[in-house]
Amino acid sequence: MEEQAMNHLSPLLVQSSGICAERGEGSWLFDGEGRRWLDFTSGIGVTATGHCHPKVVEAARDQVGKLVHAQYATVTHPNMLRLTDRLYEHLPRNLDAVAFSNSGSEAVETALRLARQASGRPNIIAFTGGFHGRTLAAASMTTSTTKVRTGWQPLMAGVSFSPFPHSYRYGWSEDETVDFCLRELDHVLMTQSAPSDTAAMIIEPVQGEYGYYPATKRFMQGLRERCDRHGILLIADEIQAGYGRTGRFWSHEHFDVRPDMLITAKGLASGYPLSAVAASRALMSSGAPGSQGGTYGANAVACAAALATLDVMEQEDLVGHAASEGAYLLERLQALRDRHDCIDEVRGMGLMLGMEMVKAPGQPDGDRAAALLKACEQNGLLLLRCGIHGQVVRWLPPLTASRQEIDQAVDLFQDALEETR
Repeated sequence: MEEQAMNHLSPLLVQSSGICAERGEGSWLFDGEGRRWLDFTSGIGVTATGHCHPKVVEAARDQVGKLVHAQYATVTHPNMLRLTDRLYEHLPRNLDAVAFSNSGSEAVETALRLARQASGRPNIIAFTGGFHGRTLAAASMTTSTTKVRTGWQPLMAGVSFSPFPHSYRYGWSEDETVDFCLRELDHVLMTQSAPSDTAAMIIEPVQGEYGYYPATKRFMQGLRERCDRHGILLIADEIQAGYGRTGRFWSHEHFDVRPDMLITAKGLASGYPLSAVAASRALMSSGAPGSQGGTYGANAVACAAALATLDVMEQEDLVGHAASEGAYLLERLQALRDRHDCIDEVRGMGLMLGMEMVKAPGQPDGDRAAALLKACEQNGLLLLRCGIHGQVVRWLPPLTASRQEIDQAVDLFQDALEETR
């Protein structure tokens, strides 16, 4: 802890725990003194195959000895080319071209640039509560909290916001909420961003930072119908929810909708910086030549790790595992909700679940959520919060987490509930 206190890291980067992790193995993190924590944050969904999966480690080690940096605007390299083919096996059939970059925010901006260039239209419609990143354009489309936007307005012009179906927040039934949201989207198209000015709609099919809200099938299909009718592109931001986490390879698959562009990052390379945008070759070809690229994009080691990640996903059936173990985790968390009035709702899909902490029904309690996380940390469990009040405890274990580890995590959380009463 002393080393951590004496460093020169910017004070604006605030850690949610007091842990200085020295190594990781599977679902566990260890500090330099040998203390361990069951990590149900997965690096905010990044270490989908767990910490240091042996096959990913082996692939990265092997690649480091061959070629680390093959700048992809200068030369190609085999890992990058193989990865495009392997990704295509899991992508919707209409998305047959892939562009790589480093981070989720960078991929979001790549998709935005392509949408504007290909359509010749200036505007984007995003949805309330969405998180798309911290860089200028990505932050301009983000409304999960004000901390991403405050202090550097004005942000990028040309963004309009339409309601996302947050049934819990509105206090309505799913049908009432979807009816309202689709009416409001039509209103946005008539009052803020005419269809002829709208290049794309961008949406997280399962929202992350706002509080783990899944969309609904009828809402997503309503977006698809309007995009088709008006020649608007539909962009699925799959950065947190995609890559098997929701029990399907991509979260949009739950809603029987195909996007025109798909953005992925977090789980893509098991911790190595890599992100991607997928679109049809025709759409990609409609962008401006030279508009995609970057010094470190499609790094050879990151691509090797991504190929090994796909091997693990397929060989260990981590998508199916996320579906079955996610259903089990949901069942256990709902049992806690039934016994504790401070838990108002548990929602999400697969191994991406959020628990709404309240003082009373509908009254968010961020302080209780913070106290719970601190108690969990002291007892050996690492969790994160989200939501505009920090009131949502999010359950984001690695897709490799065992039934025993899930039980252990829930038991530790139950202890924290008792300790913080």
